[in-house]
Amino acid sequence: MFTGIIENFGKVVEVISMGSNKTFWIESPLSNQLKIDESISHDGVCLTVEEIKNETYKLTAVKETIDKTNVENWKIGDMINLERAMKMDALLDGHIVQGHVDSTAICTRKKKLDGSIEFTFKYKKRFASLIIEKGSICVNGVSLTAFNVTDKKFTVTIIPYTLDHTNFKNLREYYSVNIEFDVLGKYVNRIIEVKK
Repeated sequence: MFTGIIENFGKVVEVISMGSNKTFWIESPLSNQLKIDESISHDGVCLTVEEIKNETYKLTAVKETIDKTNVENWKIGDMINLERAMKMDALLDGHIVQGHVDSTAICTRKKKLDGSIEFTFKYKKRFASLIIEKGSICVNGVSLTAFNVTDKKFTVTIIPYTLDHTNFKNLREYYSVNIEFDVLGKYVNRIIEVKK
């Protein structure tokens, strides 16, 4: 479990295709604090640390992960948002995030405001029942509040601190992002579906 509060960045330094899987080597200041088998959120995708060498560590994304996330687009030099699993005795500053990405979304607008930046994303209509106005949404691993929600789009506002401490500073229009809808909403939606 995660909170959607980004700790640091990871830089992709190597990409290896192995069958339908992809293996990545990530360089990060967090590397010497990690351990083998630890689950880390990478742009919102929960992936397992397999090996650690100096300031880098290795992880693998399987086909299911590649199909549902933007991991396939990761290339050498890309900066990835990182968050280690939350501790049960810690403050829940964001919201409950599983690291199980539901889908990708496309940035359709980046608008500079006086003191913040608005990003609008287009997502698949079949997920419309999982997002509500002023509800929690996880975008590239970042816990945010959605507004101007329709059955195809939503908008979030990024404050300067978040812009500086996440890879939102590199996000442009037409870029793909990972999105995870609020897990509580997903359970409620499932209960309603089953009772129909």
